[in-house]
Amino acid sequence: MGNSESNAYRNHVSRFLPEEQCDVDGVFDTLSGSSSSAAARNGKATKKIVTLEALKAYMREALPEQMTVRLYNGMRSIDPTGKSSALSGHIAKEQFVIFMSNLLKGNADEKITIIMRMISTIEGAVKGKEIQEFTDDLIKSVVHVLSYRKELKGWNLENTRDSAGGIKALSSQLLSELKLADGTKAAIPQLMEMNFDRSLIEDWVYRVPQISAFLSVVIRQGFHVLHSLPDQTKDIVNLVPGCKGIKGRIVSLFDIPSIIYINSHLPAELQHKWRLLFSSKLHGESFSQLCAHIVNKGPCIVILKDVDGFIFGGFASQSWEVKPQFQGDNRCFLFSVFPSLAVYTYTGYNDHYMYLNHGQQTMPNGLGMGGQHDYFGLWVDSDYGKGHSKAKPRCTTYNSPQLSAKENFTLDALEVWAVGDMPESAETKGKKSILDVDPEAQALLEMTGKSRHSEGLREPIEDEDDDN
Repeated sequence: MGNSESNAYRNHVSRFLPEEQCDVDGVFDTLSGSSSSAAARNGKATKKIVTLEALKAYMREALPEQMTVRLYNGMRSIDPTGKSSALSGHIAKEQFVIFMSNLLKGNADEKITIIMRMISTIEGAVKGKEIQEFTDDLIKSVVHVLSYRKELKGWNLENTRDSAGGIKALSSQLLSELKLADGTKAAIPQLMEMNFDRSLIEDWVYRVPQISAFLSVVIRQGFHVLHSLPDQTKDIVNLVPGCKGIKGRIVSLFDIPSIIYINSHLPAELQHKWRLLFSSKLHGESFSQLCAHIVNKGPCIVILKDVDGFIFGGFASQSWEVKPQFQGDNRCFLFSVFPSLAVYTYTGYNDHYMYLNHGQQTMPNGLGMGGQHDYFGLWVDSDYGKGHSKAKPRCTTYNSPQLSAKENFTLDALEVWAVGDMPESAETKGKKSILDVDPEAQALLEMTGKSRHSEGLREPIEDEDDDN
């Protein structure tokens, strides 16, 4: 190695802490061991290299094979000498270390050569169809490796919707951020045959943080590398929230890709944990039950499915309260999960973020988000089972389109998830009935000889660790 080459390589090595260097060296030694043994048996020089066969054998079932091939092509694209753009026939130590350095520690510019070759082995511009296939593979690999390594933190492929549709939906959402040379965006069908050069892909990777985050997860979890320090797992901590309250009870309306995407739009301090508060499958199809389970429980996600199969919902940034006024703040948003995955944030037009009312004659009774009375972006009526999503052309509060298949829809299923840590007030309020809070009401019941029926309706207090 020449001096300049040596210095460049040392710069990449220096990005890793000593413990991380040991991780990277250990993986390379393991990968190159079988290759070196094969070379020795054939009487060839035993300089350590990694072959595709060795990489596949190492990964085994941790990653889908097509992603292993893409990673290998990414490594092959690295030329430590800077003299050739052709793909090498095998992987040397310098290529492996620079690959790890650029994808795990580098900026968009450093990642882009590798990503271009992971998309296509042919040098030059790539087609939209090739970018779509790469993105599909990347998201599929994230779901696969997190499941394989048991890093889904209480979620699994059995207690969530089938991820195949979610992978396609998230891929389409990320691809929709691709910009053409003139700075405009094209619809997905038109993108497929268009050509995208290095600068356009670099711009996309820079603006869509999920691409780098997903690559980091695939590498860390696929190679099982760089887990020696707590801060090195933060990409997974922020990626998938811990799941509480679903264990063996229901199959959620969410799939793993939509959980990852919706969670990324929550305030950072709420991204670490979701806890099931209400499910129509568990608690019954009752608006009173819905209110009883979600009031004063902190920020929540409401997700519902209509009878036509459309899945959508909203994030409520503050505790729900039953009152005839709008509540919440500009962190609230609406979202769609199926048939498309998207998040719709506030416009600043009005402050009609969230609304919950029950038992009043003069004001609408139900749960709503965005728009206005009788014309909500999302509305679940107190006459349980009915709802609407009105947006002609768009919801004024969130700029969302009609989220349901029909403007006035019939509800099929509904879930509410508390996000982040439960507020202290909820911990005490959640364990009390109205009779606990109002001793006069309790005394009145006892005087009239009535029993406290609510005693038998209290839910058991959930063990915080039941889904770990």
